[in-house]
Amino acid sequence: MNTRERFIRVLTGKDVDRVPFIKVFGGNNTIVPEWAEKFPNIGTYIDELLGFEAPYRGWQVAPVRTGLHGTPPPVVISETPEEKRIRYGDGTVGVTVTKDGRSYSHAAEYPVKCWDDWENIKTKWLDPDDPSRFPSDWDRFVQLYANRDYPLQLTCGGVYGFARKMLGDELLCYNFYDEPELVKDIMDTYIGMCIKIWEKMVVNTDFDLIECWEDMAFKCGSLVSREHFDEFLKPQYRRICDFAGNAEIPLVLVDSDGNIQELVKWMADAGVNSMYPFEVEAGNDLAKARADVPNMGCLGGLDKECMARGKAEMDYELEKARALIPLGRFIPGPDHFVLENVGFENYEYFMRGLKKVVLETKF
Repeated sequence: MNTRERFIRVLTGKDVDRVPFIKVFGGNNTIVPEWAEKFPNIGTYIDELLGFEAPYRGWQVAPVRTGLHGTPPPVVISETPEEKRIRYGDGTVGVTVTKDGRSYSHAAEYPVKCWDDWENIKTKWLDPDDPSRFPSDWDRFVQLYANRDYPLQLTCGGVYGFARKMLGDELLCYNFYDEPELVKDIMDTYIGMCIKIWEKMVVNTDFDLIECWEDMAFKCGSLVSREHFDEFLKPQYRRICDFAGNAEIPLVLVDSDGNIQELVKWMADAGVNSMYPFEVEAGNDLAKARADVPNMGCLGGLDKECMARGKAEMDYELEKARALIPLGRFIPGPDHFVLENVGFENYEYFMRGLKKVVLETKF
């Protein structure tokens, strides 16, 4: 049984010999600068060193563009040693603040403030038939994917996720009340575009999952109410899940940071059958989530901060993984990217320990 088969069978609750050993988060997805200073070429050999069983997070992304496409290049508005402001092609203004040698970025302005802004974006940069959305050598990728032993995803920038990139969280939440038709049109247009692109992609390639980026929760729970979820998001997830079913894609995977303890129930009701990363520091209880929604596949669930605290804390999380795996539909991994307070030695200890747990724990 290969990693692709294990990944699908674990998350869909089918018989399997063991769970796959994958990054979920970490590894060469985000090499901490201090690691590269001590081990200059670590990004080229970390997967082989630690024995991860699949590329990227444990599933791979096809290089087809499913976001805004064809926007003008970014322009620097202002720059000082402490702050840099950039206006991106869609109108977003990003700010990068540098302090104590480290940089932090956030959006200061979002591209959509009214219907006219949205109509401009909708007309110019959401064409699903633009051939440059696909790499010029897409046929080569199709050949490569035909014999793969790892899972492959179709990518969605999210239902809530895309709308928040257009409006920002604050205006989006206001517009659930003030401009509900604008919000619905943004979501409907974007998901419709994704589906049209996916229809082209599945013609010659079998995919294993559709991943949707949402990040629609914080430590106290979902950023939207159940009522707004049902009115605005659920119909779009039904469309995604219907497409997945028709294309024989077994998994619809939603990525949301924050406390998703209640959100996981709403997503299951909308047809979603897998979620991650179940951040521990946000208050997620993965065992309870498995009990509340037995048919939901779960990934992550192990506190990344344990790697900054020491071996006892890391061992605690590893034992938690050992106890959770037999419950089924669970693939363990760090609940987000490794932070700069983690040395490579601790990351290596944790991942080697997790590999041992994965290989030893039976259903």
